[in-house]
Amino acid sequence: MGSGNDTANAEFLLLGFSEEPALQPLIFGLFLSMYLITVSGNLLIILAVSSDSHLHTPMYFFLSNLSFVDICFTSTTVPKMLWNIQTQSKAITYEGCITQISFFLLFAVLDICLLTMMAYDRFVAICHPLHYTVIMNPRLCALLLLVSWIISVLNSLLETLMLLRLSFCINLEIPHFICELNQMVQLTCSDTFLNNMVIYFITVLLGGGSLAGIIYSYFKIVSSICRMSSSQGRYKAFSTCASHLSVVSLFYCTSLGVYLSSGVTHSSQSSAVASVMYTVVTPMLNPFIYSLRNKDIKAALNRFLGMAGITGTVVLRLKTCP
Repeated sequence: MGSGNDTANAEFLLLGFSEEPALQPLIFGLFLSMYLITVSGNLLIILAVSSDSHLHTPMYFFLSNLSFVDICFTSTTVPKMLWNIQTQSKAITYEGCITQISFFLLFAVLDICLLTMMAYDRFVAICHPLHYTVIMNPRLCALLLLVSWIISVLNSLLETLMLLRLSFCINLEIPHFICELNQMVQLTCSDTFLNNMVIYFITVLLGGGSLAGIIYSYFKIVSSICRMSSSQGRYKAFSTCASHLSVVSLFYCTSLGVYLSSGVTHSSQSSAVASVMYTVVTPMLNPFIYSLRNKDIKAALNRFLGMAGITGTVVLRLKTCP
């Protein structure tokens, strides 16, 4: 399949996790449940933050954006997989695959950028509390978010354009539930040296740079907390970071686990299973981590759900009135 036209008209097969027909309803039900929990949980976080004026702070501004990105991140992959299981078809067009990869990369990098900005926000709040409102002003928060979108869009465009220059072989089976960039590159008949170099460089630059920034922020945070004389102050400072630290650990540990497991086992099937952790499970758990460990979020959710319940009761009574 050497010509560009043949490649453009090609169809890829997403093999998923298992070809056993008996397991398909179980996989469908499991992923549908996780997707609905992810969307509803993150949507509740967004609504709680936007409806409560007490949460109109930089930390919750970034958290609501993270919840929005998590919804989009999961929505680029899971609905297509559920559709394939329901229709008993594994096919995805070349254009569909390229589109899925571009949006997947976009929201994955946005996730990384937002986690880094949240670490910086905690660093300023704990290490420079007197200057927090001056440093983390609304203009800077909006600028940081804009820069994150620009970086993510440029990265997605670069990776997608690098992929479009490749021609693909006859075997177009992807042993994954998504069109994963590395798997796509392995299927090509073209020289992939430049593509691999770009992938490694961007991974080190964005992934490694982000992780280094987060580690540095928490190193300074821990140093600042250790210098506090009050044990109550230390506990309060640490509790403000606990949720974010849990999310960062979950995201990076699962991401590293995917690459380490694929490097050790050389099994694409095991890599696909491991990928579920950071593509589906992590976005699903984020709302639980922030709501269970954060009194402000729990209070805002209770107020929001209480208001929604009162509004629903009033609407029902109005409807029943003659």
